[in-house]
Amino acid sequence: MNAEIQNQAGVTWPTLANFTLPAKVLVTMVIMTMAIAMLGALGQVVVHDIIPTFKELRAARIADAMTDPSSEADPREVEPAGNRGDLFSEEMTAEAPARKQAFYKSEQFIWTLKWTHIHLFGINMIFIFTGGITLFLNLSMRARAWLVGLPFFGVLVDIATMWLKAFVSPIFFWLHFPGGGLFGGIFAYVTLRALWEMWAAPKPGLGD
Repeated sequence: MNAEIQNQAGVTWPTLANFTLPAKVLVTMVIMTMAIAMLGALGQVVVHDIIPTFKELRAARIADAMTDPSSEADPREVEPAGNRGDLFSEEMTAEAPARKQAFYKSEQFIWTLKWTHIHLFGINMIFIFTGGITLFLNLSMRARAWLVGLPFFGVLVDIATMWLKAFVSPIFFWLHFPGGGLFGGIFAYVTLRALWEMWAAPKPGLGD
């Protein structure tokens, strides 16, 4: 494996494999810190959004079945309406106030704006760092370009989903899966690839 690659203009570009030891340690620490943050975010989504959402769907199906006299559903299986997931969040599906007010002054708009701008800054910062690391992967220029750009597209899909499910229909909740899956999958690939190139890949000149 070559420790350096050339761009289309023939300029030599270093790869992670020939970084100095302090540089490798720095990149590794940045990667591990971001990975912990991503795992924490994933855990929060699973525990506070996805699991309660599916529990609420199950409870709704049981409640529907109980309206059928022939149903043998156990009323004790129906869970309380509180602690709903993101799809059924009271904040996301709250009824419009009886009194009319400007769209940009509504609680829904303020809540959505607050959380989307926080996510845009936070998640995009992760992929700014990840993109910088991707530039030094031992991959083709085209592959690195896709790995740099696609996570930002996934983040935009994820952020757009928050607005769509708030102001169009809660069913847009499901767009979180392709959006989050896109940037999460690329983050995982870049992380594993970078660690492998720095610490496990065969060294140049040793058996190539």
